[in-house]
Amino acid sequence: MKLATLSDGTRDGRLVAVSRDLSRCAPAPARTLQSALDDWEAAEPELRALFHDVEDGNIDAQPFDQASCLSPLPRAYQWADGSAYVNHVDLVRRARGAEMPESFWTDPLMYQGGSDGFVPPHAPIRFPAAAVPDWGVDMEGEIAVVLDDCPMGIDADAARDRIRLVMLANDVSLRGLIPGELAKGFGFFQSKPASSFSPVAVTPDALGDAWRDGKLHLPLRVDLNGTPFGRADAGIDMTFDFGRLIEHAARSRALGAGTIVGSGTVSNRDPDGGPGRPVAEGGRGYSCIAEIRMIETIAHGAPSTPFLRWGDRVRIEMHDDLGRSIFGAIDQTLETL
Repeated sequence: MKLATLSDGTRDGRLVAVSRDLSRCAPAPARTLQSALDDWEAAEPELRALFHDVEDGNIDAQPFDQASCLSPLPRAYQWADGSAYVNHVDLVRRARGAEMPESFWTDPLMYQGGSDGFVPPHAPIRFPAAAVPDWGVDMEGEIAVVLDDCPMGIDADAARDRIRLVMLANDVSLRGLIPGELAKGFGFFQSKPASSFSPVAVTPDALGDAWRDGKLHLPLRVDLNGTPFGRADAGIDMTFDFGRLIEHAARSRALGAGTIVGSGTVSNRDPDGGPGRPVAEGGRGYSCIAEIRMIETIAHGAPSTPFLRWGDRVRIEMHDDLGRSIFGAIDQTLETL
């Protein structure tokens, strides 16, 4: 089943069921995705029946326009982003001269992001004119899941069964602000502005064999200005699967329906054990700019790839085995306020 939220002039938009090929949609019985998640046991059968009607052409569906979408949850009660790909954590910490503790391989990192409003997937990323380049605007291609209610202390196995939807994310980071914030010992705030999510959210069963063991086993396609930047496989080098991330988040608190948990930047090492190579050199590339800058620093003593500049365009998408877009695309340009 595939769901999306169309902009209708309200804060939370209008929930629709979307055909598998992302060409058609129809309004859902529940007006918003959050209201459906609040009573998923009752809402899910109705949504699934509507999805099949749209898919089979049994109802008069309307054309689906990704550019008219808000994020599937335009705002959420909670957005918790992990760092499941420890290779990414290692590279980014090395970029700012910080050692990575050995515990990072056994205990997930996680921060609580701003969830009062997400940037629509086809809307520009906007910052004040003075922000670039000092703020170091970077994209971060991720996988994210939307949860049903999870009790405090839930274990990883049970947590995987509470995942209701899967989507893609662009967790924008301001690399120039991160070191100063972390040096204060109180975590991210200004350096983590509003994130974006893919136009479409998908139930795990609709992903087929690509969804297994709490991971999504497909390449995440990240393009920068129309050129392939990253093709990292989301199922490879994921140290902590989503069940483990949810278990970590719920250690000391319950997680309410509609909580979003992110994977952190999808990151692969090369098969030879190296930290990674650009797509142009036959590697899987990167899902954020910070990683390639670290590789450049290792190789040449200093980075040569700039962070995002005004007018740069970022596209994040995932295709199935037949080359069809699963979630639609996050497609954004960096613009001034």
